[in-house]
Formats: sequence, C-alpha cells, structure tokens
Amino acid sequence: MRVRPASILILSAAARNSSVFVITAAASKKEELALALARHATSKIASLDDLEAIISLGFRGEALASISSVSRLTLTSRTAEQPEAWQAYAEGRDMDVTVKPAAHPVGTTLEVLDLFYNTPARRKFMRTEKTEFGHIDEIIRRIALARFDVTINLSHNGKMMRQYRAVAQGGQKERRLGAICGTPFLEQALAIEWQHGDLTLRGWVADPKASSAAFAEIQYCYVNGRMMRDRLINHAIRQACEDKLGAGEQPAFVLYLEIDPHQVDVNVHPAKHEVRFHQSRLVHDFIYQGVLSVLQQQADPTLPLTDVAPAPRPIPENRVAAGKNQFAEPAVAREPAAPRFASSGSAPRASGASYPHAQPGYQKQAGAVYRTLLDTPAPAHKAEDSAPAAPTLAGHSQSFGRVLTIVAPDTALLERDGQLALLSLPVAERWLKQAQLAPGPHQACAQPLLIPVRIKISAQETQVIQRYQTALAEMGIQMVTEAHHVTLRAVPLPLRQQNLQNLIPELIGYLAQQTTFDAANTAQWIARQLASEHSTWSMAQAITVLAEVERLCPQLVKAPPGGLLQPVDLHSAMNALKNE
Repeated sequence: MRVRPASILILSAAARNSSVFVITAAASKKEELALALARHATSKIASLDDLEAIISLGFRGEALASISSVSRLTLTSRTAEQPEAWQAYAEGRDMDVTVKPAAHPVGTTLEVLDLFYNTPARRKFMRTEKTEFGHIDEIIRRIALARFDVTINLSHNGKMMRQYRAVAQGGQKERRLGAICGTPFLEQALAIEWQHGDLTLRGWVADPKASSAAFAEIQYCYVNGRMMRDRLINHAIRQACEDKLGAGEQPAFVLYLEIDPHQVDVNVHPAKHEVRFHQSRLVHDFIYQGVLSVLQQQADPTLPLTDVAPAPRPIPENRVAAGKNQFAEPAVAREPAAPRFASSGSAPRASGASYPHAQPGYQKQAGAVYRTLLDTPAPAHKAEDSAPAAPTLAGHSQSFGRVLTIVAPDTALLERDGQLALLSLPVAERWLKQAQLAPGPHQACAQPLLIPVRIKISAQETQVIQRYQTALAEMGIQMVTEAHHVTLRAVPLPLRQQNLQNLIPELIGYLAQQTTFDAANTAQWIARQLASEHSTWSMAQAITVLAEVERLCPQLVKAPPGGLLQPVDLHSAMNALKNE
C-alpha cells in the first residue's frame, strides 16, 4: 500500500468500547490490503531503489499489524479504478487476514474495535476516558501541525470536538494555527523564515515578553515533517529567548526545520523523537540565530534602507568565537560593501500575515543580505606604513575574534584578521557576572532559593541591611531581617552556585564601610569575590562566555581593560626565525 497524502481524516474515539474509525481519501488496491496487515511488511519499500532512497525519519511497517494483534480491525478501501471496494479483516494474534468485497466510496476506512480485548491486563492500565481522550487529542494536534494539507475532524462519543480544515500557502495557515494552538498564541506569534544552504527554518515563536500560561506548553518542533523533542533544538531555542524570559518561564513555538536527510541520524530514539545531527554545532547556531533575529527585530526595528552605512553598533549576540558560523551578522569591515536592509516596522505577527512567502519579513531580508555579504571579499588592508607598530585587537565593534584553542587551563587563543591575542577567561567571566549584576537591561532576575539561607548577624549588621535592603533587592538580592538573623530568600543567577554563607557576611561588611550605595561599584565588588565556575575550560565553555561578554559588554571589545586581552606579537618570532 503506497503512502499517499490523505485529504480527509476523521477519527472517532470512545474509551468505553474502544472504537476508532479513520476515513481517508487515500486508497489501496485489493492485492495490497492483505500486505498492509501482514507482519514484517512495509508500505514504503516497493523496490530496491526505494530502499536506497529513504528520506523519511524511519518508519514502522508493522503499525497496522501491531494494532490488529490486540483488536478487531477492519480495513476497507476502494480506488478510483476499481468498480467495487474490498475489505480486509483481522483480529488477535493469529494475524489471519480475510478479504471480501464491500460497498464503499472511493477512499479508505479503518475501523478498530475492542482494543485490548484479548489482553485484559493491559486494559487495567488505561486511565479514565477523559485522560485517554486527552492523549488522542494531543496526537491529533501534532499531526494537524505537521500536515496543513490534511483536513482532520475529531469526534468523541458522537460529538464533534475538533475541526481542522486543510489550507494552502498563505494567511489561511494562521487561521488553522489559531484553531490548533489557540488565539492567545496566534496573537503573540512572530513568523520566522530563515534559510542557509540546505537548512530551512520556518514557523512561529511567541513573543517572550508576552509569555502567558495560556500557551506556555506549546512547544512543537518538526524535523523534515516529523515531530521531535530533541535536546539540541530545544536548547538553541531556549538560549535565543532566555534574556526575555522570566524565571521558570518556557518559550512557546511551532517550528519546522528542513535539512538534508543524509545529515541526520534517526537511530537514536526508538520512537524517533530524538535525532543526531552530523553537524550539530551548525544546526544549533542556525536555529539560534533564526529565532534570535526575529526577536531582535521585534524589540529593535532597524532604520530605513539607506546607501550610507550607519555607524557600527554591537549586535546582541555575535558568535564569531564559535568558528565557522555563517549565521551571525558579518563584521563591520564588510558592511560598506552593500546597503543595509531594514524593516519599516516590527517583526510581522502571524495574524494576518501571509506565510511563508507572501510577506517576506526582516529575517528573510537579513538572510539574503548576509549571503550577499558572505561572498563579498573583505576590503584590502591599508598600506604597511599606516598600520600600527604592534598588533592590537582594540577598536573592533563586533567581536573579539575566533577561539582557536585553550592555552593552559584558563586562557583562550583568539584570531581575528590575521592577528592573534590571548584572552583571560576568568577575567572575561568576571566582567560577564558584573554586567549581569549591575542595574540595566541585561540585569539578571532574582531567583528564589529552594532553601532560604539563614545567617546570624550583629545589631550593627542589621542596621546596614535595613539601610540598603531596598537597593539590594533591586539587584536581585532579597533579604529579610529578624532579631539577630537575616534570611536570604532570592539571589540573581550569578550567585546561585556560590557559597552564600560566606559571601553575604562579606557583602554586609563591605556595605558597612560605604557612606552611600552605588549599584555599579557593588556589582563590581561582588563579581571580584565570586569564584570561577570552571577550574579548567573547554572550547565550548570559552565560546559561550566570550559570546555573552560580546553581547552584554560591547564596550570591552572596543577598549579591552587591562588583564583581559593581550595581543601576541608575531613579528619578533618571525624575525628570530629569519636571523637564525
């Protein structure tokens, strides 16, 4: 039985008598019906050529055979060429299939009765009718999001519960999205279309600023049309949204990733819910940058189109440190080679938008511009006499450079524009934590402690805490004094893994010596007291910290402070080689 897209799918379920009816427009010939219910058979392989050209994420050829082994299954089908329909019947473990003529319109009906009738022990594990129907409803929702070209009607005990009508390209997709995921999600959904090479990302992500419990559990991701719950994909999406999400909040999204099937290993999870990408870093950064771009455009629309390149400004996330990442905005040195594209407004909402091609938004423009710039050669270097005497990485407004390797336990060797430099990772980490602690748009939110920390203090220390209690709370440090104790209830993220029993008394002592409270100085002092989270550094950890520093502390890229970055002079080494 060849797999063909169904135009109509109707499912009716009742837990009491365990009956399921599926009606589709796809049909099968008489000789294919018995094969469809046979063990060790698949409808997807008809010849050796099919076996060598599988592009789906695995298949289960015995689905109908497995169902019929625990139920009474009837499969009736008629093709347009057949004058009559044929019906195949099978029940129980004997797997004998009986085929006989039947009256039926063109199409297929699958009827499953008395589920688990021959395995009563399995029936004991079934939940209530409401719970079991909820599971069915969720599966239908996943299928409906995967196949917008299929009409799906779900009825329960004779009552129509869901109606998802087939739609074509265009704004109709948003109406179906709203029917499946709800109006609150549709109103906050931002359309994404991001492409590079063989990778394509489409779909919708909810504006994190409008996070709502109404759509908090909407997290659907499809790889080549199949529903996935892959950790790498979820991490990339979460990382792109983390700065805009509150504590305990989760991103809401419906995304579709298209990738060359040869670049995916599907033999990771028995149910194919997880995959392994051959170029996992490439896929991670591609998804990350695609989601981040639409969120950036929503928060900060670009200027109108102009032939004059604007002054360089730091982008919120530059991952040049990761090496070959084709998805971050290119260096400023390449920007004059082409005009900057801009959107006249914020990122397009899904509601009323034409998805995916009718109204190309900022993401599609930015991707096209980047591909153009990627092929544009860098401008020629200035003459030797105008170059500085010693190599320096100061003055660059985008990135420190690319991480080549880790030298010793805590130093990264960077390269940019043919120049090398050493970067102290503990110092970079300290600057990052200082930026997260200082008041501002990137300040880390207070996170409640699972077990509050109770510390004994003196009367003088009590007065200090009460004097600066409000200011500390604005930094995310929430304390409550009572008698001769202080209870620490919440701290910002950089303090979560620290020894708070020692840090808080030292902080109180520091504040006791101050005449006024300065949040920036306090954040700097706290950052200097924090122990590094890494005794030894890996490439991944270095890349992550460096990217965060570039995003939160762009001023450090332009003017690195002492102790952070040290250019490596290769001229002396080359001269030494020439003189020997």
